[in-house]
Amino acid sequence: MNRLNGKRTLITGGSSGIGLETARQFLAEGARVAITARDSDAFQSARQEFGDRLLYLVSDAADASAQQSLSERLKQEFGTIDVLFVNAGIADLKPIEQCDEAVFDRTFHLNVRGPFFLIRALLPIFSNPASIVLNASINAHIGMPNTSFYGASKAALLSLCRTLSAELIPRGIRVNAISPGPIATPLYSKLGLSPADLKLTSETLQNQIPVKRFGKPSEIASAVVFLASGESAFTVGSELIIDGGLGL
Repeated sequence: MNRLNGKRTLITGGSSGIGLETARQFLAEGARVAITARDSDAFQSARQEFGDRLLYLVSDAADASAQQSLSERLKQEFGTIDVLFVNAGIADLKPIEQCDEAVFDRTFHLNVRGPFFLIRALLPIFSNPASIVLNASINAHIGMPNTSFYGASKAALLSLCRTLSAELIPRGIRVNAISPGPIATPLYSKLGLSPADLKLTSETLQNQIPVKRFGKPSEIASAVVFLASGESAFTVGSELIIDGGLGL
């Protein structure tokens, strides 16, 4: 239970769902953990559970200009960073005729632009060795209706995984990605659907998954722990698909 003992880690979007569960597992593995959210109110449940065991940083993951400030704060608190889990993201699922420029830009700013400039800002304080894990999606691989720009943003993130792996491995920084399928998190409650439509959407998705259930945040977090740890030292530029068989 000490696979991340003493490692200084950052989880973006760490106040709920996969991010919070990953923080929980990182702490159990001995890591020092900082999490981000857009506003301090989002940290309420995390503070109740973990108190001062976590470092809480308010930062907008979609704002490229904010990433340098985040890097400077982490340098003050941790000195260097051993692990980055880029988890913050948005799934604004709409048919193409309902996707305007604002929705498109918001998705790409949060899912692609922000992560790119965060990695760039953190380069001076990454340790050697270090690990970056990107949270992509099975939607980068499958043609699911109403996910065109969301899937495209995650495909862009996977492209960054491959290209940055080649560029950063000489610095001792490994870059890998996870691609979850549908996971039981608060994300789906944020889609703006009525309770009836949300229930129908959930049932439809579950019927498409060969294992006939949503994934658990703990199942994703365990994969992130592996990719963050020395156990995956020979894993570079890889994508781990965790989707219950949805992409088959």
